[in-house]
Amino acid sequence: MKKIFFLIALFVLACCGTNKKIASAKDSSFYSNLITENSLKTNLTIIASDEMQGRDTGSSGQKKAGEYIVNFYKNNNVSHPPITEDYYQKIPASFLNAKYNENLPDSENIWAFIEGTDKKNEIVVLSAHYDHVGTKNGEIYNGADDDGSGTVALMEIAKALQKAKAEGNGPRRSILILHVTGEEHGLHGSRFYSENPLYPLANTVADVNIDMIGRRDEFHKDNNYVYVIGSDYLSSDLYNICEEVNKKNVNLVLDYKYNDKKDPNRFYYRSDHYNFAKNGIPSVFLFNGTHADYHQPTDDVEKIEFDALCKRTKYAFGIVWEIANRENKLVVDKKE
Repeated sequence: MKKIFFLIALFVLACCGTNKKIASAKDSSFYSNLITENSLKTNLTIIASDEMQGRDTGSSGQKKAGEYIVNFYKNNNVSHPPITEDYYQKIPASFLNAKYNENLPDSENIWAFIEGTDKKNEIVVLSAHYDHVGTKNGEIYNGADDDGSGTVALMEIAKALQKAKAEGNGPRRSILILHVTGEEHGLHGSRFYSENPLYPLANTVADVNIDMIGRRDEFHKDNNYVYVIGSDYLSSDLYNICEEVNKKNVNLVLDYKYNDKKDPNRFYYRSDHYNFAKNGIPSVFLFNGTHADYHQPTDDVEKIEFDALCKRTKYAFGIVWEIANRENKLVVDKKE
């Protein structure tokens, strides 16, 4: 009889262990499915509205957009980094104007934080710029795709990650949500962060950067794709993760057209991940390509394809989740 009870106990333990593994495998897709088209649309309709006056760096409209982002985090219990007093990394005008003397006012990066568990001192950065080009000749450039799409993607990913954390399934590594300013004037916000990091760059394991993921370009008949740029430049692990997450979760067509270092557009050097990559931090840039409304007053919410935006946001979530929860840091086995 004791032997029977012992065997039953072993069977129960084995089942529990199996169920735990199955639940863990489902965590990523379960939480990514909290990201919805409706929520993305609600936030983007505000972020890219005329009220924000095109979100030019340091403008009152950009500051209003920043307040909306911060309030969103507060309302969803996503905190600022615990070693800071608030959600803002202040950047003085002297820094913003040092290169090109554009007479920009003071501005701010915005940061939020999901603290990790057993590997919390290792940092995964998720970045997007929340500035755009403002107004020109009395017309407002709302920048719904550039980069309102990336801005709201970060907000939704942060909300989903916080939900996971609240339910005891938070990431092992900490995740810094970084909305950078000054991208349109020369990648200033990300450059400021890389030169004045909140957490040591040596502890920063990756940057996942999102810049324009709400539309399609002229080279694609449908929107079930995303350009992946830079994933294999520094780390074979990062490349493999981007491939595997896609196959497991979303099945986008991963287009490497702009990953070619000889590509004349040089997109790898034109978004905020580059200020991490140049410091040896594995980085990937997700992008839908340019279109007729790029840097035009017609880049409006009405033209956003929210099914594509949602699917690409879930893809970014999956990449961040995998980097944050794997046993080992990403190997840096290549030189740019």
